[in-house]
Amino acid sequence: MITGSFDNATEAICKPYKNEEAKKVDACILTFSNEILQYVLEAYDCTKIGDLYSANGAKPVYGFTYKGKEFAVYMSFIGAPGCVGDMEDSVSVISTNKFIEFGGCGCLNKEIARGKVMVPTEAYRDEGTSYHYAPASDYIRVKNSEKVAEFMEQAGLPYVKGRTWTTDALYRETRGNFEKRKSEGCISVEMECAAVQAVCDLRGWDAYCFFTSGDLLDAPKWDLRMEKGQKKHSQHDPGHFEIALELACYVAG
Repeated sequence: MITGSFDNATEAICKPYKNEEAKKVDACILTFSNEILQYVLEAYDCTKIGDLYSANGAKPVYGFTYKGKEFAVYMSFIGAPGCVGDMEDSVSVISTNKFIEFGGCGCLNKEIARGKVMVPTEAYRDEGTSYHYAPASDYIRVKNSEKVAEFMEQAGLPYVKGRTWTTDALYRETRGNFEKRKSEGCISVEMECAAVQAVCDLRGWDAYCFFTSGDLLDAPKWDLRMEKGQKKHSQHDPGHFEIALELACYVAG
């Protein structure tokens, strides 16, 4: 069974290539939005550091300086396996132990205001990747949630803390499973958080995660809550990158 997949007693057959001469950065920011990445390239003086390679082609990793600190940014694959694979492969291009993960999420509680920042405290492991990086459990603790909440507080940003539901199957978010997760305190649903935390736990890295509310599941009928081409208050809102960047500065010290 997948719940027995964690094996820290034997050696991995395939290992990521670690470049000992990789560029050192204070933190790496992951975005899932091509539109946000394009905004970053236009708004900041970015230099290409290298590429992450897969059968989908080369994925550029960019670096830039902000407030005297060095940061990297790239567009991650969507979903736990691809996102974690990118993080593992990033050691061939950059050297850091801090990753900022942000993006849109589904809202499981209609009392949560649209656009409010969600800070996950625990992630329900409804995906497969995390079970290869951490012992089996229903939830995994998102270790730096208090640090992220502390930043939101000091920045004066409205936020809410709660559990998140990480799933591989966005088209199988059934009404029954929604009710279960909501009753357990999940306020959001997304596809990466549990796995991101698990890989960071195993590799000795730090993940700092936040989401912004997108579509609404807590309604008689699913509500996208976004118009065609909309950027503001959506997963493509450049303002969310600005939050991630200030958070990166905050945790970099």
